[in-house]
Amino acid sequence: MTDVLWIDPVGHDDFSGDIGAILDAASRPDTTVDVTSLDRGPHHVEYHYFEALVTPDVLHLVKRAENDGYDAVVIGCFYDLALEEAREVSDTMPVAAPAEATTHLATTLGDSFSVVVGRQKWVPQMRDRVRKYGFGDHLASFRPADLGVLDFQADPETTQRRLREAATAAVEEDDAEVVILGCTAEYGFFEDLQADLGVPVLDAVTAPFKYAELLAELADFGWTHSKVGGYESPPVSEIAEWGIEDDYENADVWTRGDGE
Repeated sequence: MTDVLWIDPVGHDDFSGDIGAILDAASRPDTTVDVTSLDRGPHHVEYHYFEALVTPDVLHLVKRAENDGYDAVVIGCFYDLALEEAREVSDTMPVAAPAEATTHLATTLGDSFSVVVGRQKWVPQMRDRVRKYGFGDHLASFRPADLGVLDFQADPETTQRRLREAATAAVEEDDAEVVILGCTAEYGFFEDLQADLGVPVLDAVTAPFKYAELLAELADFGWTHSKVGGYESPPVSEIAEWGIEDDYENADVWTRGDGE
């Protein structure tokens, strides 16, 4: 049995039911999925400031998930918000995120890919992510659909049209062989777009979840995030000595374990 936790790093659960249904349908028979969001905070993380506000709660949720016995976690934001930090706080539990999962997968399905994003604002940070993962030479383009995170599900017909226009331009003008939908709120559209375009269209909800299932399985071989170097975990002794659990809300995960 594999237990996966999907974290929507925002202070509302408007998308949780839809995402849970998508993941349940995509999961293997022996996988269970839980979807959670934050108890507080902004309703999207399109801005660096909003990312900074939610990061502590996301990290403590990741650590709590490991304490509670989850086999893998997905941080559901295409910025791959706090991914490195999450791998630092997790001792052995794999942590996945959409940009890493989709770009890795895209390079196995075609020589080039484009990312359909909501707004131009998102592009610099996402481009940095693509370069960090080593796929800059495969990136054909970013194509904005001129929609914010909270717009994608508000008017599905408009969203479908905007995504199709952007994705078509990516394929026909930018020579993209694979299209990535670059926001988890763009769920529910990839199958129709894929049929229309005739190229793989990667969904930012399903892809990182399937990647997390694989990472959880690989962890049984001891293949999880290395703790020698960049993902070395912070010393619990320092966390206790400095009173971090007292100073930060939800930071009581460091001296707890086994679901206590």
